[in-house]
Amino acid sequence: MDRLLSMELFVAVVDKGSFTAAAEAHRLSQPMVGKHIAALEKRLGGRLLVRTTRRQQLTELGQHYYQRCRAILAELAAAEDAAELLRQQPRGVLRLNASVTFGSLRLAPLLAEFMARYPEIGVELELSDQLVDLVADGYDAVFRIGQLADSGMVARRLKPYRMMIAASPAYLATRGTPQTPADLAGHDCLGFSRWQRDDGWDALARRHGVEIAASRFQCNQGQALRQLALAGAGLALQAEALLADDVASGRLVSLLDGYLPPPKPMHLIYPADRQPLPKLRVFVDFIVERLGAL
Repeated sequence: MDRLLSMELFVAVVDKGSFTAAAEAHRLSQPMVGKHIAALEKRLGGRLLVRTTRRQQLTELGQHYYQRCRAILAELAAAEDAAELLRQQPRGVLRLNASVTFGSLRLAPLLAEFMARYPEIGVELELSDQLVDLVADGYDAVFRIGQLADSGMVARRLKPYRMMIAASPAYLATRGTPQTPADLAGHDCLGFSRWQRDDGWDALARRHGVEIAASRFQCNQGQALRQLALAGAGLALQAEALLADDVASGRLVSLLDGYLPPPKPMHLIYPADRQPLPKLRVFVDFIVERLGAL
């Protein structure tokens, strides 16, 4: 039998004073209530109630069990109330994951606006260029750059992730300005160690059928490559989000705009749920409003 229902019926019998009243309150027959109480007594190995002609008397075991049942049922009711509250209002903590460059330069400023709009929602943002498991790692949503495998998750398309090649004016004054990918053979192309086969200088060289010398400098963080480019150490091939402000200010010069790698698809990924919690629903709506694909 349903142990939780049996506990509820036992408490109702005690509170209401009879099997009949408990049965009416739960829309059950009196014999069915009796079966539930008998099932509890069998499980516990002792009598909970002693019946007299006028009322039920709790045994010592029954008194202890009654108090624990009331506490458990109260905790359950509180948990259900809290869950209902979460489903009614956007509140709680959102756990998010994004790449380092996108997360720090594009997403973080938007999260400040989002939290101002929804003061009862907190955010835990983890930045990593490693692929994470949304469910196993306990995230509510993750941002993914690149082609997606079929995962059964909901994927909302966002604006594509564009790349840019840039160098400092001082570097170009000394080494010249490349006009085509073939000219890159005579330049210092700063390397990003986390590039996959379809990324970076090697992919650009294959795409245009040219040779590009191996980089003398390799790093796993785009910010370091940006700093080297600003210092005149070479050409950086990095996200537009990372280099665009420097180009706009004149600290860097955009290069080979007609030969750039194609933009990468970008998505917001989250579990499929017919009734997502309001905190996730309003976050998805907010991100699509700000970063949704045109």
